[in-house]
Amino acid sequence: MFHHTRIRLAATAAAAVAAMALTACGTGSDDEIVDKPKAKASAKADSGSGNEKDPAAEKSSAAPDVAKVGDTLGLKGVEAGSELDVTVLKVVDNAKSSDEFFAPESGNRWIGVQFQLVNTGTKVYSDAPMNGAKMADDQGQQFGTTIADITAGPSMSADVRLKPGGKALGWIVFEVPKASKAATVTFGMDSGFAEQIGEWKL
Repeated sequence: MFHHTRIRLAATAAAAVAAMALTACGTGSDDEIVDKPKAKASAKADSGSGNEKDPAAEKSSAAPDVAKVGDTLGLKGVEAGSELDVTVLKVVDNAKSSDEFFAPESGNRWIGVQFQLVNTGTKVYSDAPMNGAKMADDQGQQFGTTIADITAGPSMSADVRLKPGGKALGWIVFEVPKASKAATVTFGMDSGFAEQIGEWKL
Protein backbone atom coordinates (compact mmCIF):
# COMPACT_ATOMS: atom_id res chain seq x y z
CA MET A 1 0.00 0.00 0.00
CA PHE A 2 2.74 2.43 1.00
CA HIS A 3 4.72 1.51 -2.14
CA HIS A 4 1.72 2.25 -4.42
CA THR A 5 1.16 5.62 -2.73
CA ARG A 6 4.78 6.58 -3.35
CA ILE A 7 4.47 5.64 -7.04
CA ARG A 8 1.26 7.69 -7.35
CA LEU A 9 2.91 10.71 -5.67
CA ALA A 10 5.94 10.42 -7.98
CA ALA A 11 3.66 10.26 -11.04
CA THR A 12 1.67 13.29 -9.82
CA ALA A 13 4.87 15.26 -9.25
CA ALA A 14 6.12 14.36 -12.74
CA ALA A 15 2.81 15.49 -14.28
CA ALA A 16 3.00 18.78 -12.37
CA VAL A 17 6.54 19.42 -13.62
CA ALA A 18 5.46 18.67 -17.21
CA ALA A 19 2.49 21.04 -16.87
CA MET A 20 4.78 23.77 -15.54
CA ALA A 21 7.12 23.27 -18.49
CA LEU A 22 4.23 23.57 -20.96
CA THR A 23 2.97 26.72 -19.26
CA ALA A 24 6.46 28.21 -19.37
CA CYS A 25 6.58 27.67 -23.13
CA GLY A 26 3.76 30.10 -23.75
CA THR A 27 4.61 32.83 -21.27
CA GLY A 28 8.24 32.38 -20.26
CA SER A 29 11.52 34.00 -21.19
CA ASP A 30 11.79 31.84 -24.33
CA ASP A 31 9.33 34.14 -26.13
CA GLU A 32 10.72 35.63 -29.33
CA ILE A 33 9.81 39.18 -30.36
CA VAL A 34 9.41 39.37 -34.15
CA ASP A 35 9.75 42.95 -35.40
CA LYS A 36 11.50 42.67 -38.78
CA PRO A 37 8.93 43.19 -41.56
CA LYS A 38 8.68 40.96 -44.60
CA ALA A 39 9.83 42.46 -47.93
CA LYS A 40 7.05 44.36 -49.69
CA ALA A 41 7.13 42.87 -53.19
CA SER A 42 3.57 44.01 -53.94
CA ALA A 43 4.26 47.51 -52.64
CA LYS A 44 7.17 47.87 -55.08
CA ALA A 45 4.96 46.84 -57.97
CA ASP A 46 2.23 49.27 -56.91
CA SER A 47 4.66 52.19 -56.63
CA GLY A 48 6.21 51.59 -60.04
CA SER A 49 4.89 54.92 -61.33
CA GLY A 50 6.40 56.86 -58.41
CA ASN A 51 10.12 56.78 -59.16
CA GLU A 52 10.99 58.80 -56.06
CA LYS A 53 9.77 56.00 -53.80
CA ASP A 54 11.76 53.19 -55.42
CA PRO A 55 15.14 53.81 -53.71
CA ALA A 56 13.49 53.88 -50.29
CA ALA A 57 11.63 50.66 -51.05
CA GLU A 58 14.88 48.99 -52.13
CA LYS A 59 16.67 50.11 -48.96
CA SER A 60 13.74 48.90 -46.87
CA SER A 61 13.84 45.39 -48.36
CA ALA A 62 17.65 45.21 -48.23
CA ALA A 63 17.84 46.11 -44.52
CA PRO A 64 14.38 45.90 -42.92
CA ASP A 65 13.70 48.41 -40.19
CA VAL A 66 11.57 47.79 -37.12
CA ALA A 67 7.98 46.98 -38.17
CA LYS A 68 5.53 49.88 -38.24
CA VAL A 69 2.01 50.55 -39.51
CA GLY A 70 1.63 48.99 -42.97
CA ASP A 71 4.22 46.25 -42.39
CA THR A 72 3.65 42.49 -42.40
CA LEU A 73 5.19 40.06 -39.90
CA GLY A 74 5.36 36.29 -40.39
CA LEU A 75 4.42 34.51 -37.14
CA LYS A 76 4.32 30.86 -36.04
CA GLY A 77 1.89 29.23 -33.66
CA VAL A 78 2.44 26.51 -31.09
CA GLU A 79 1.72 23.62 -33.49
CA ALA A 80 3.87 22.81 -36.53
CA GLY A 81 2.17 24.10 -39.69
CA SER A 82 0.39 26.88 -37.80
CA GLU A 83 1.55 30.17 -39.40
CA LEU A 84 0.14 33.63 -40.14
CA ASP A 85 1.17 36.74 -42.02
CA VAL A 86 -0.09 39.57 -39.81
CA THR A 87 -0.30 43.17 -41.06
CA VAL A 88 -1.19 46.29 -39.09
CA LEU A 89 -2.95 48.28 -41.81
CA LYS A 90 -4.24 51.36 -39.98
CA VAL A 91 -4.36 52.95 -36.53
CA VAL A 92 -7.03 55.40 -35.36
CA ASP A 93 -6.36 57.30 -32.13
CA ASN A 94 -9.42 58.62 -30.29
CA ALA A 95 -11.60 56.14 -32.18
CA LYS A 96 -15.30 56.97 -32.01
CA SER A 97 -17.90 54.45 -30.89
CA SER A 98 -20.50 53.40 -33.42
CA ASP A 99 -22.88 52.80 -30.48
CA GLU A 100 -24.14 56.03 -28.91
CA PHE A 101 -24.65 54.26 -25.56
CA PHE A 102 -21.14 52.80 -25.31
CA ALA A 103 -17.95 54.83 -24.84
CA PRO A 104 -14.57 54.66 -23.06
CA GLU A 105 -14.53 55.18 -19.30
CA SER A 106 -13.94 58.72 -18.07
CA GLY A 107 -10.26 59.66 -18.47
CA ASN A 108 -9.67 57.01 -21.14
CA ARG A 109 -9.77 56.87 -24.94
CA TRP A 110 -10.03 54.15 -27.56
CA ILE A 111 -7.32 53.35 -30.08
CA GLY A 112 -8.41 51.19 -32.99
CA VAL A 113 -5.92 49.00 -34.88
CA GLN A 114 -6.92 47.35 -38.16
CA PHE A 115 -5.30 43.92 -38.53
CA GLN A 116 -5.16 41.68 -41.58
CA LEU A 117 -4.49 37.98 -40.99
CA VAL A 118 -3.48 35.58 -43.77
CA ASN A 119 -3.10 31.87 -43.04
CA THR A 120 0.25 30.92 -44.60
CA GLY A 121 0.46 27.57 -42.80
CA THR A 122 -0.82 24.09 -43.56
CA LYS A 123 -3.31 23.90 -40.65
CA VAL A 124 -6.63 25.63 -40.08
CA TYR A 125 -6.19 28.79 -37.96
CA SER A 126 -8.88 28.99 -35.27
CA ASP A 127 -8.65 31.63 -32.55
CA ALA A 128 -10.04 34.82 -31.05
CA PRO A 129 -7.41 37.28 -32.41
CA MET A 130 -8.17 40.02 -29.87
CA ASN A 131 -6.97 37.68 -27.08
CA GLY A 132 -3.43 37.78 -28.52
CA ALA A 133 -3.21 41.57 -28.98
CA LYS A 134 -1.73 44.10 -26.55
CA MET A 135 -0.71 47.75 -26.65
CA ALA A 136 2.06 49.47 -24.68
CA ASP A 137 2.74 53.16 -24.09
CA ASP A 138 6.07 54.96 -23.96
CA GLN A 139 6.23 54.34 -20.18
CA GLY A 140 5.97 50.58 -20.62
CA GLN A 141 2.39 50.28 -19.37
CA GLN A 142 0.48 47.53 -21.18
CA PHE A 143 -3.18 47.59 -22.15
CA GLY A 144 -5.48 44.81 -23.28
CA THR A 145 -8.33 44.90 -25.75
CA THR A 146 -11.92 45.92 -25.22
CA ILE A 147 -15.01 44.68 -27.04
CA ALA A 148 -16.20 47.75 -28.94
CA ASP A 149 -17.49 48.71 -32.37
CA ILE A 150 -15.98 51.88 -33.85
CA THR A 151 -16.94 54.11 -36.76
CA ALA A 152 -13.63 53.37 -38.56
CA GLY A 153 -14.99 50.01 -39.77
CA PRO A 154 -16.05 46.45 -38.90
CA SER A 155 -14.51 44.77 -35.86
CA MET A 156 -12.34 41.68 -36.11
CA SER A 157 -14.48 38.61 -35.47
CA ALA A 158 -14.20 37.10 -32.00
CA ASP A 159 -14.11 33.63 -33.58
CA VAL A 160 -11.86 33.50 -36.66
CA ARG A 161 -11.39 30.25 -38.60
CA LEU A 162 -9.15 30.35 -41.66
CA LYS A 163 -8.22 27.48 -43.94
CA PRO A 164 -4.71 27.67 -45.48
CA GLY A 165 -4.64 30.75 -47.74
CA GLY A 166 -7.67 32.30 -46.02
CA LYS A 167 -7.79 35.95 -44.90
CA ALA A 168 -9.46 37.93 -42.10
CA LEU A 169 -9.68 41.71 -41.75
CA GLY A 170 -11.01 43.81 -38.89
CA TRP A 171 -10.46 46.38 -36.15
CA ILE A 172 -9.27 45.52 -32.64
CA VAL A 173 -9.87 48.21 -30.01
CA PHE A 174 -7.69 49.10 -27.00
CA GLU A 175 -8.75 51.32 -24.10
CA VAL A 176 -5.91 53.49 -22.80
CA PRO A 177 -5.62 56.56 -20.56
CA LYS A 178 -5.95 59.90 -22.37
CA ALA A 179 -2.47 60.89 -21.14
CA SER A 180 -0.75 57.76 -22.48
CA LYS A 181 1.29 57.92 -25.68
CA ALA A 182 0.88 54.65 -27.59
CA ALA A 183 4.29 53.19 -28.48
CA THR A 184 3.81 49.61 -29.71
CA VAL A 185 1.14 47.06 -30.52
CA THR A 186 1.85 43.33 -30.29
CA PHE A 187 0.11 40.21 -31.59
CA GLY A 188 0.66 36.54 -30.85
CA MET A 189 -1.05 33.43 -32.20
CA ASP A 190 -2.85 30.94 -29.97
CA SER A 191 -4.39 33.79 -27.91
CA GLY A 192 -0.88 35.13 -27.21
CA PHE A 193 0.57 31.84 -25.93
CA ALA A 194 2.73 31.20 -29.01
CA GLU A 195 6.44 31.79 -28.46
CA GLN A 196 6.64 34.26 -31.36
CA ILE A 197 5.12 37.67 -30.63
CA GLY A 198 4.92 40.25 -33.43
CA GLU A 199 5.62 43.89 -32.51
CA TRP A 200 4.86 47.06 -34.49
CA LYS A 201 6.07 50.53 -33.58
CA LEU A 202 3.30 53.15 -33.59
